[in-house]
Amino acid sequence: MTEATSSLPHPLLQCASALEAAVDRAAVSDPAYLSTDEKADLLVRLTRLGGRIEGLRLGTLAVSGDVAEQAGARSAGAWLAGETHADTSAGRRWQRLADGLDRHPLVGEALRDGRLDVAHAEAVLSSLDDLPADLDPEVREAAARRLVADAVVFEPRRLRVLGRRILELVAPGVADDHERRLLERQERRARRRMRITVHDLGDGLSRAVVDLPTSVMDRWMAQLQALSSPRRESSDGSPDAGGRRDPATGERLSYPRRLAHAFCAMLEARPGAALPQHGGDATTLMVMLDLDTLVAGLGVAELSSGSSISAGEARRLACNAALVPVVLGGDSQPLDLGRSRRLYSPPQRKAMAVRDRHCRALGCDVPAAWCEAHHLHPWSRGGLTDLADGVLFCSFHHHCAHDPAYDLVRRADGDIEFHRRT
Repeated sequence: MTEATSSLPHPLLQCASALEAAVDRAAVSDPAYLSTDEKADLLVRLTRLGGRIEGLRLGTLAVSGDVAEQAGARSAGAWLAGETHADTSAGRRWQRLADGLDRHPLVGEALRDGRLDVAHAEAVLSSLDDLPADLDPEVREAAARRLVADAVVFEPRRLRVLGRRILELVAPGVADDHERRLLERQERRARRRMRITVHDLGDGLSRAVVDLPTSVMDRWMAQLQALSSPRRESSDGSPDAGGRRDPATGERLSYPRRLAHAFCAMLEARPGAALPQHGGDATTLMVMLDLDTLVAGLGVAELSSGSSISAGEARRLACNAALVPVVLGGDSQPLDLGRSRRLYSPPQRKAMAVRDRHCRALGCDVPAAWCEAHHLHPWSRGGLTDLADGVLFCSFHHHCAHDPAYDLVRRADGDIEFHRRT
């Protein structure tokens, strides 16, 4: 009897064999023939079953150090990733989860019996690992029980938020000090990991990948949202929650594009005096172009950074203090290193704000505080920097004003109509 019993495979191996056989039988069935209610029931059951199977797999992985040792692998997760041709990052994640479940048996138990799925288990483990190392084991267990119970109600993201405040529920006496230490640790980690990387895409665009502390990103996004989504009404009097429209097509601009317009406007409007000295002068970008190019608005201009822009874009930037135009003669000698009188003075700018109140492009109500001063008669062609020749445009319409694809028509009421040239 003892011999027969010892020859039986382990229950986990029996489970794996039974699952393989069941899946083999079910794989030939077409779920399209199920009723709507049956599909709904099957989807939920298979999802929960997948979490339970993952719990068994991770539990086995947690005690498989001998497998890694036998194969000379860094960990059982690394060995498994190699055997299944998975990414090495997947192997690290599996091992990290397995170790977490081993440290917190209650979470592993909830995953195996179907009360948690993997995403919820990760959220709970992350919260438990952030608790103080010297926390009373009974308090830690109470926190685990509460988070596992709340996983039935909250999605993983909300569960992580709750996890940060879990001590307020299970141990209010130590919660404040833990919250302070947790925030300080997160802030230090964010400062170490923040970075900006820039890639030239080669088609006039560059891509920036920005990782910033959340508090900094929140302030930045608040500024961009204020610039990109001013409250205003459409032509029929109804709220235009979608924001600006392309003057050529009338199509609503997407939110990411409006944020990009807002960022460009914010960068160009930043006063040079607010920037540190760089190369002996306040950080300034110079554009170099010959006199004929500046007057005609056709051709190419070179930036002091080494990049190139169209002459039309250079003329638009010359309306603002964001760029110093260096006009070159036939011998490439500077004829004019900018002229301060090309820029509207602060009193003139205020007078325009009082007069125009908002962007003067027809139908655009971007507030004057977010607009740029534009010379209706180009400054490069002798236009005067006076109120009669100036008008306020938002950054988007200022770009359009300098785009040779558009004609501008000033109406009797002072608004400007944009018409795409045929």
